[in-house]
Formats: sequence, C-alpha cells, structure tokens
Amino acid sequence: MRQNPSFAMTDVTELRRVIARNPWATIVSGGEEGLVASHYPVLLDPARDDLTVVGHVGKPDDRILGLGERELMLVFQGPHGYVSPNWYGDVKAVPTWNYVAVHLSGVPEVLSTEENLKVLDDLVRHFESRLPKPRSMWEAPNDEAYISALEFGTAGFRLTPTRVVAKRKLSQNRPDNVVEAVIAELEAGGEYGQPELAAEMRRAHQARVAARG
Repeated sequence: MRQNPSFAMTDVTELRRVIARNPWATIVSGGEEGLVASHYPVLLDPARDDLTVVGHVGKPDDRILGLGERELMLVFQGPHGYVSPNWYGDVKAVPTWNYVAVHLSGVPEVLSTEENLKVLDDLVRHFESRLPKPRSMWEAPNDEAYISALEFGTAGFRLTPTRVVAKRKLSQNRPDNVVEAVIAELEAGGEYGQPELAAEMRRAHQARVAARG
C-alpha cells in the first residue's frame, strides 16, 4: 500500500482499535509458486499492549503460507466506501474511495499445542460473547477428543510486526464543509450509504478540529 503522509496512521492506540473492530484478516505470503493469500480471524494478543496479534490457520494453509519460515503480511480492512464527486458540491472533482486499512508484516512465531489451544479458545470466546447464549469451545457436546482433533488440524501463530503501514483516507484533504457533506451522504443511506464509514470519518474529523484548537 502506497503511503501518503497526510493519510498515515501511526498512533498505536488507534491502530489497535481498527484491528480489534475488524478481526477478519487477509494473510499474504510469497512462496516458490508466487503470492498466496488466506483469510482468518486474528486477535490482538491479550498479553501485550502493542500490535502483536495471534491467530491460527488450517494445516493446508500453513503449508502454502510457510508459517514461521518467511515474512507474512496481514491486512486488516476497516470501513470503506464510494464517494461521489457530486457530494463535494460545485467544484472540479472525480469519484474516489474512502477507507481505513492496516498492514502488519513480519515472520510469525508458530505456537505450541498448549498456546494454540488457548488462541482457539480465546477466538471462540471473543465472538460467542456477543450472543445471548454463548457456547464455549469446551462445552458439550464437544469433548476432549474432538478438541484435540481440532487443534491437530490447525497451526497457531503469534506475529509481532517488524513493519507497519496504515492508512486512513477520509477526505482529510477537503475543507470542513465538504467533509461534513460527505459524512451526511454516507449517513443518509441510499445506494452508497455507509454508516460505519461515516462514523469513522466523523471521529477523525472531530479529532482534527480539536487539534486545531
């Protein structure tokens, strides 16, 4: 992802927020047969306060990704959406796409059986906790044999990135009135309504306004 200084995200707290809210990651690796990509949920490591993440892949994906053998890139895609030039008012403009994205790169550590089981358990608890009747990984009818087979078919990993590229392209290069107009269009629904992107734009815009005093 080409970086643009005016759109760069560098604050670790903000990066962690984006990752936590968008855990469905694209895992990219370059092997002997070219680029490959897999898609898995990935969580921030609960034992760390940096950008270290943990997750798992199936054993077939482990082989094509080369887990622990070479650098991987994890791509987290935040809110995104189309922006019409009509929303800018009567000025010269072309269509664009606003978005938030975080790329973490590094060589991951392959986890032990015990660590992998904890990551699998944490993943289940993380997503099940939102439900009225959450079901844990160890809950019946699952039994120890089933959980062992599940773990055997996966490879857990921990990645502390050695390279981070993050971008928040949210019309920061436009006047305040244009930013507000784009937010209003995204909030209004319609063909290109995108309330999550509108909320992300409003959050970033309010922070910029506050920083200006």
